[in-house]
Amino acid sequence: MNLVEPHIASLFGVHLPQRLALFLTLAFMVFLFRRDIREKPDVSGALWLPVLSLVLTCSRAVTEWLNIFGLPVSGGVSLEEGSRVDALFWSVMIIAGFCVLVRRQVRLSVIVSNNGWLIVFLLYCLISIAWSDFPFVAFKRWIKILNHPIMALIVLTEPDLEEALKRLMKRCAYVIVPVSILFIRYYPNLGRRYDPWTGFQMVCGIHVGKNGLGADCMILGFFFFWYWLQTRQTERNIQRRNELRLIFGFLIAIWWLFSQAHSATSFISLVIGILVVIFVGIRPKNRNFIGTYLVTALLLLVIAELAFGISGHLSEALGRGSGLSGRKELWTDLLGLHTNPIFGVGFESFWLGDERLKRLHEGRAFQPNEAHNGYLEIYLTLGLVGVFLVIAMFIATFWKIRLNLFRTFEWGRYRLGFLATVILYNWTEAAFKTLNPIWFVFCLIAMDYPRTYLATAQPSLRPGRPEESSELAYAQE
Repeated sequence: MNLVEPHIASLFGVHLPQRLALFLTLAFMVFLFRRDIREKPDVSGALWLPVLSLVLTCSRAVTEWLNIFGLPVSGGVSLEEGSRVDALFWSVMIIAGFCVLVRRQVRLSVIVSNNGWLIVFLLYCLISIAWSDFPFVAFKRWIKILNHPIMALIVLTEPDLEEALKRLMKRCAYVIVPVSILFIRYYPNLGRRYDPWTGFQMVCGIHVGKNGLGADCMILGFFFFWYWLQTRQTERNIQRRNELRLIFGFLIAIWWLFSQAHSATSFISLVIGILVVIFVGIRPKNRNFIGTYLVTALLLLVIAELAFGISGHLSEALGRGSGLSGRKELWTDLLGLHTNPIFGVGFESFWLGDERLKRLHEGRAFQPNEAHNGYLEIYLTLGLVGVFLVIAMFIATFWKIRLNLFRTFEWGRYRLGFLATVILYNWTEAAFKTLNPIWFVFCLIAMDYPRTYLATAQPSLRPGRPEESSELAYAQE
């Protein structure tokens, strides 16, 4: 990546006055959204709820945005209690999403029967609150994670699933990418912070940390690559040419953001996800043996890690040292705390204990606030039972995707590639945190709501006709 970084940087190297840069960025975003709306996509107005949810989980808390816009709102922010303003906002989002699903007559029995392991995992998270030292805080955080499956179901119950996915990701990118570049280039007080691991300045863009920006780039970069594979197969016309220009423009911008964030985990995970998507599409017969291929690859990776410590060598090659930027030492200390190995300390409760935090802070110039390993994070909070349920979710999702590859191939390989991305990403970062965009997209690829339970939906907008109700009438008794 360093070989091409100077060339990419030169594309964004023109320095403009700060206010002009802000105006041009806003004008560009308005142009993109206006273009999106004028295309009259076959999606409902309710899709704006998942868009707003994804944009916020990819960026900053509502309270922080209000402060940026000159509305100083503290909201009673604290590690244990969180922000009342943020809590109110997400409560409204969950209620609004629930109302959409009720209006669409989405059946709870169908959700449970088709997404059993995800439902079991969420219920176990709820039960684990009983042995948490902070049950009320844990319960509030559990309520927040319900936002992910609810918003995913809104997307899954749109009249055209692939179109809804494209609009969701593109609309999110219309905000995340331009604003990240604006913050990095012209508002360094917003787009740059200091890394607690190294003490050096880090680039965070629209997010609050470089790894968060890396996760945003991973999600959007994976989507735009998949979207490019689809678009290049369409009939040659002006619309195809414009879409390809849009795709390549965003891919270049995302690559530049990667070069600034230096988020190795996200970049490597993105590359693996892209390779999976390419491999599945090379020859149709590969679909029959995809399970064998993935299991073999996973076993080889595990053997290589146990025998040769491949993650350490890869980290050294990326300039992070064999200790994965201090992660291995942190993992050793976390395991040394001897939490309940079977049930953990309770959902999202590990980092709330003052005594544990003090012990982890000893000998470090910073205060750790996450394990930087999703599987270890689950083990600490939910124990071996939680780790087993996460693995079961992965396996169940894979079997759904395997069938999906024979029915709706493009959607199937998007799901498969992102599943591989999540599994790898979770090794050195925690994906299943309360308001994490990867959690949201995982729910999107992991959940199913059969189309047979959805009545034929009328498009939200028709050319030449007045705007009609943006909601859909889903009913089948």
